[in-house]
Amino acid sequence: MDKNAMQVAPIIEGGVVYVIDDDESICEGLSSLLRSSGFVARTFTRIDDFLRAPKEDLPGCLLLDVRLRGESGLSFQQSASRYEIDMPIVFMTAHGDIEMSVRAMKAGAIDFLTKPVREQRVIDAVSTALGRHAAWRERARAEASLRARYDLLTSREREVVSYVVEGLLNKQIAGELKLSEITVKIHRSSAMRKLEAQSVADLVRKMEVISASQYANN
Repeated sequence: MDKNAMQVAPIIEGGVVYVIDDDESICEGLSSLLRSSGFVARTFTRIDDFLRAPKEDLPGCLLLDVRLRGESGLSFQQSASRYEIDMPIVFMTAHGDIEMSVRAMKAGAIDFLTKPVREQRVIDAVSTALGRHAAWRERARAEASLRARYDLLTSREREVVSYVVEGLLNKQIAGELKLSEITVKIHRSSAMRKLEAQSVADLVRKMEVISASQYANN
């Protein structure tokens, strides 16, 4: 690795980089670089060891060698979701080619580094990966909180909300549900309070998030 590279990439505080390479000297070198740059580094020479190891509840990424003993890095990329591994992957290899790098990037890899890797390329790549995972985790937490608030709605409140999202006025909703307009207003106000919706536009956006989340989980 290039020892003269300037380390100027943004650092994700508390981010964990899981290095998987069957060359222990490379693991040691990368671990030293990552720690000196403000990251937490965990190194493994086998994918099985990584899978058995506890994972910190922090933004993380994989710095993964393509060619490993046993399962290859590219093969693991395809099966990572089966092990509930959702972290972005940065690949590195001494024997890469264009076809291999295209395959990895199409499958969602953040970067494809060629050994010997330049220090700044490593720092830039893992910073990008950790930033992406941090953003994903934040979105996931926000969606989970929103789904939990939606679960607090009564069946009638959900009916009213569905009509509000369609653009119906309180009087029209009352006609559809055979309720008084004041009753619709009460249900509407209660639903918006539970969902912490500040306006109808905000309610529509939140319902779109809930619908997309429910679709993804089915």
